[in-house]
Amino acid sequence: MGMWVGKGRKARRSYGFDEVALVPSNLTINPNDVDVSCEIGGIEFQVPIMASSMDGVVDVNFAIAMGKLGGIAVLHLEGVATRYEDPSKAIEKIVTCDAKESTKIIQDVYSAPIKKELITKRIKELKSAGVPAIVSCNPQVAGEFGPIARDAGCDIFIIQSTVISTQHKSSEYEPLELHDFCKEMKIPVLLGNCVDYDVALALMGTGCQGIFVGIGPGTACTSRGVLGIGVPQITATCDCAAARDFHYKETGRYVPIITDGGMATGGDVCKAFAAGADAVMLGNAFARATEAPGKGDHWGMAMPHPSLPRGTRIHVGTTGTLEEILYGPARLDDGTQNLMGALATSMGNLGASNIREMQRVGMIIAPSIQTEGKVYQSAQRVGMKRK
Repeated sequence: MGMWVGKGRKARRSYGFDEVALVPSNLTINPNDVDVSCEIGGIEFQVPIMASSMDGVVDVNFAIAMGKLGGIAVLHLEGVATRYEDPSKAIEKIVTCDAKESTKIIQDVYSAPIKKELITKRIKELKSAGVPAIVSCNPQVAGEFGPIARDAGCDIFIIQSTVISTQHKSSEYEPLELHDFCKEMKIPVLLGNCVDYDVALALMGTGCQGIFVGIGPGTACTSRGVLGIGVPQITATCDCAAARDFHYKETGRYVPIITDGGMATGGDVCKAFAAGADAVMLGNAFARATEAPGKGDHWGMAMPHPSLPRGTRIHVGTTGTLEEILYGPARLDDGTQNLMGALATSMGNLGASNIREMQRVGMIIAPSIQTEGKVYQSAQRVGMKRK
């Protein structure tokens, strides 16, 4: 399988959100009758959408608001919330600086040491508000931060990096043994990110309770440009979903996959589920919320790297409340609001009564899906052609 790209070298064709479309069958369902809920780590969520652990998107207040609406927000344990007693001042410094200075300013802000007592404090703030405490960090510090988070009452712990693997080599530090970590934590552990069938299968073998799919598709991420790595999200999700299904057949243990990044509209979210996702993770969509700490700005998690930043600060503006983005009513015509309404309506039109059935709907390769009949939208820069 694949096409020749040079003498003796084949490359596999892969697909992103703009290259496919979903095909209705002979069954339709009232959107009010479909079940859009998901289960991750033994916890049922009414909104199968996660807010990404980026400081411009999620802080404690945002996570509380998201949790009360039935959704999932991930707080980054290596972000400003655990470096500063009052993280709002650090955020303000980032969002108000000149664009040409943003990388340096962000690196300076993130050079402040992480205070372990703030890890405990932030988790307890979430728990006291009655919402799930879901946090993330990189593999290099997971062994240290994981037990602190668990003892503070964390509900789900996420180890997330640009690329994760079960066979990490380093001459500078002792790699984290993922299998042992998942077993010792005693709470659900999710791992990410990956884009490959074999890697996904190996990660599921660690005992984790979920994996993230996506390398470099995020709006603020520049990993694909800096490192040249990544797989378009439709293909990556399909491959990892196939690994999940094989793992379930072999072991009887179902490990949800979460498509992370690359989605700008409700249509993209629907396609991710059709490709096999159990949930999705969004950053850009929620950076637009009035509750977002970045007030319309956000930046990639790898941007603060002191020597090789892989992200940029982008401005998306504030377009509505978190409730409008999730549940509507939509005030915009570009598909970025009422994401849950879009998902339920798409599922109804496709005859899918729940997420599992949505994963099996028809899909076609459709390179003209974004342009066919849209000449006026394109000329007037409205609707699908607003961006």
